[in-house]
Amino acid sequence: MKTQSKLYFYLTISTIFLVILAISALYIGVYDFNGVSPFTILGQYIKGEPQLSLSDKYVIWDVRSSRIVMAILIGSMLAVSGTTLQGLFKNPLATGEAIGLTSGATLLAAFAIVLGGHFKQYLPEVIQFSLVGISAFIGALLAMMLVYRISTSAGKTNVVMMLLSGVAITSIGFSITGFLIYISKDEQLRDLSFWNMGSLAAATWTKNIVLAVVIVISYTILLPKGKALNAMMLGEKDAQHLGVNVEKLKKQIVIITSLMIGTSVAFSGTIGFVGLIVPYILRLLFKSNYVFILPLSAVLGSILLLIADTISRSIVAPSELPIGILTSLIGGPIFIAILIKFKKSL
Repeated sequence: MKTQSKLYFYLTISTIFLVILAISALYIGVYDFNGVSPFTILGQYIKGEPQLSLSDKYVIWDVRSSRIVMAILIGSMLAVSGTTLQGLFKNPLATGEAIGLTSGATLLAAFAIVLGGHFKQYLPEVIQFSLVGISAFIGALLAMMLVYRISTSAGKTNVVMMLLSGVAITSIGFSITGFLIYISKDEQLRDLSFWNMGSLAAATWTKNIVLAVVIVISYTILLPKGKALNAMMLGEKDAQHLGVNVEKLKKQIVIITSLMIGTSVAFSGTIGFVGLIVPYILRLLFKSNYVFILPLSAVLGSILLLIADTISRSIVAPSELPIGILTSLIGGPIFIAILIKFKKSL
């Protein structure tokens, strides 16, 4: 009960901080509301007051609010996916980027963008509408299955093989994506540039609804797995003796993390290192206790990406710095720090 009380306390504090950040982000931007508070305008829109100007409504609801919500949802999913992968592989370097999931998702999304026009009309209308998203999910899932198959032997995962196979898949993925960029048309080239650098500029409420559905499904399965991931830290055999269905847990994590990363890449492009930074910070505070790390990563990931997105759209205003550049700039030094720490433990 004491552990649960501590967890609820940290979750409450971090959630309050996230809400404060979200409200603050509404006030940041180049658009002038003529002295009226953006929060007041948002309230007027929700109440349906007729005197609200269309431009004010568009900026506050369709641009800023939808973008803030997307940052919260995608940041949370990327952080949780990174945390669960690290728990599964028992290694702090296991992230979607390091083991090739992001590359796989980006590659198939690039295929859908560049070559989808040749066969899209033959597909059902529902699939046509979400072809890029479905392709990104399949790409992430295939990459995850390939890495797991290469790096696992006799029920044991070789961390070095996992990272090396991730590097290989990332290299192949980026080379083929580069070829697709070379043969793409101008409009397709703009879309592909969006994927490679990452951005939340294309946020819409329809996309946020899809993300919210994915989060509800994913978190219902993953968030209660804290104790199981703690048991996995002892080794697969010990985890089985403690009552953990290891194979079922592996399959769930593989599929759900692929779903989350694939959906995130489909809507925001490549945003790296969130799944590395957040678990690293939480591990400094709570060691490797996934009962704390897993649920808290859901909130801290939202906080990190919301801060990064707010900076990216204001630091070079009225232009926008791609958010993937900013998260990589933050995550690169942390990745090096983890490598140095990992080297010393050998």
